Amino acid sequence: MVAKINRGVSLYGAVIYNQRKVDEATARIIAGNRMITDLTGNPHNVMQQTLWAFESYLAANRNTEKPVLHISLNPSADDRLTDGQFAELAREYMRKMGYSDQPYIVYLHEDIGRRHVHIVSTCVKENGEKISDAYEWNRSMKACRELENRFGLKPVADKRNELLEPYLKKADYRDGDVKRQVGNILKSVFTAYRFQTFGEFSAMLSCFNIEAKQVRGEFEGSPYNGIVYTLTDDAGGPVCTPIKSSLIGKRFGYEGIEKRIAVNVRDFRNRKWQPKIHDAVTLARHGCRGNREDFIRLLGEKGIDVVFRENEEGRIYGVTFIDHRNREVYNGSRLGKEFSANAFEQLFNRPQEFPEPESTGQYTSTRESLSDNMESAIEQAFGIFSPDINGPDPQEEALARRLQRKKKKKRRSRGIS
Repeated sequence: MVAKINRGVSLYGAVIYNQRKVDEATARIIAGNRMITDLTGNPHNVMQQTLWAFESYLAANRNTEKPVLHISLNPSADDRLTDGQFAELAREYMRKMGYSDQPYIVYLHEDIGRRHVHIVSTCVKENGEKISDAYEWNRSMKACRELENRFGLKPVADKRNELLEPYLKKADYRDGDVKRQVGNILKSVFTAYRFQTFGEFSAMLSCFNIEAKQVRGEFEGSPYNGIVYTLTDDAGGPVCTPIKSSLIGKRFGYEGIEKRIAVNVRDFRNRKWQPKIHDAVTLARHGCRGNREDFIRLLGEKGIDVVFRENEEGRIYGVTFIDHRNREVYNGSRLGKEFSANAFEQLFNRPQEFPEPESTGQYTSTRESLSDNMESAIEQAFGIFSPDINGPDPQEEALARRLQRKKKKKRRSRGIS
């Protein structure tokens, strides 16, 4: 089970987020503790009564910067719990974390294909005392492991994924608090995904409905570089005003991204990670028979997103693959000429120029997976591609040279030869 604790200043924001889900019939209230009334039986007054339940607690301590708790508990998609079990799971978690005497309300969410609960509470006691959050992360992890055993939940094998999973979903403008959504996703994916260019970074974020743009200019005679982030809809259109990276965190600005790219480039050269998606992309490329939607679908079945960049005439000039299972991002040219933008422009827009592979297998028009015979035939015809056959990536080389010049300049300024 994955637990995520968010602290904030707006009780209304946390409650309205969940109440909107209730209004949309994708969530419902399943439990409450020390609330004014039985919230499950008073749907029309839920908002007002929930706010009243916390009023005296929040008024008793106005010095605590972030007194509102918004906790999510996320069992595995394979776990099957009843509403009653979810309510008991929430009560036990709050008890183990020291919040059993606090007012809280429990919502069961069913909006992302995985049932999970959200809990709204406060870390301020009725007498104004703040409940300690010392070693909170360790205590939460311990509580999750104990509850997994008690409720027979699937244990979490990958601790990195345990922290990432709650936020590895698309941002939604309707959920409100845009800056928080963008910040949570950036914090989750920034060091988890490996990318070697800003284009790869931007393409990866587009999978989560976030657009990243570089901003260049001059201030008082000095040039500057910055990054802004914008929430988008599923079609990539902006739905909010851009957010400056400085409002989210320094590491998400120009210099922070440049440093992360440098680390990833170095590790890639040292073979600490290498593409694992050659087979899947090859199979999808030849299995789609020139149909772009089928190509995207076949890759999606393997946990791979593909982002195409096109000009106004609809010509493909860039392609990026996002491997969500291995958390790796690749421009098509990095995988080989067969996966470059020109290759896909030819495949989708000039299919008559694309040679049919020899194959003993068959690809049906129904949306089924490729058969073992088809996989074997394609592997024999096209091989398993290796990154060693590719030349150096121009953007990667340019970045490496720029970082090297900066390093030498810094050493000279310190008097180091």
